[in-house]
Amino acid sequence: MKIARIITDYYQQFDADYSLDVPGEGYGGWKQAELEVDLEHTAVVIMHAWNCGTYETYPGWFRVAEWIPKAQRICAEVFPMLLKTVRDSDLKLFHVVSEGEYYKNYPGYKRAIELTGRDKSLKETIASDPVLDRLYDFKMKESFYGLHNKSDVEKGFKKLDFAQEARPIGDEGVAENAEQLFALCNEAGVNHLIYTGFAINWCLMFSPGGMVDMQRKGMMCSAIRQAVTAVENRETARNQLCKEIALWRVALGFGFVYELDNFMNGIISYHK
Repeated sequence: MKIARIITDYYQQFDADYSLDVPGEGYGGWKQAELEVDLEHTAVVIMHAWNCGTYETYPGWFRVAEWIPKAQRICAEVFPMLLKTVRDSDLKLFHVVSEGEYYKNYPGYKRAIELTGRDKSLKETIASDPVLDRLYDFKMKESFYGLHNKSDVEKGFKKLDFAQEARPIGDEGVAENAEQLFALCNEAGVNHLIYTGFAINWCLMFSPGGMVDMQRKGMMCSAIRQAVTAVENRETARNQLCKEIALWRVALGFGFVYELDNFMNGIISYHK
């Protein structure tokens, strides 16, 4: 075992105090403890760290995805030092991608294919009908993402690529679904995944290879606070409340939350 001790954020969801007007305000809330991380059995995951182009190129996409500029800042300001720390350590580094062609020539993806024996997970879907089609059409036009933005969103997704700062190096594992990520973890002996990328309350939790999938396969799933952002709404965007709620959800239901400096300092200290 290669044990690093890292100051770790956790959430204390007890005890509700029924002498208060709001009993839940008696919960302990966010706390910290120095906990172990076994570097031999832990991997950092970069999920959906895309090069989304510019506002000038895809204005419609940026209009419905206000998280993109925040993600771009994280890629530019956080990923270089974080990924150098990870790559210089005994941690594994995996990349989780969305469907497309931009990653299929990387050796880490070809290894995932060899490990699973297929390039797609089985996708069985229910048949639609005219009423359901009309409901989806209404949602697209009036809820997300708006008919006037549709073309830019579709064009952006057709040209997806890794953000330059998040591009795989060498044979770092690349997975597009839970089966491939599990195969990479199984090969490397990994049972704890620490997620970074975009967005934590959307893709990182629910897309193929996200936390829900991997927890069902026995993995602990954690996150680095400064290396994620979230899909926000009108009421939450100013204070990034959706991100805060998602981090609470991670800490309560999946694993732990690491502050960037605490995480890197713990890894660096182990390797001194």
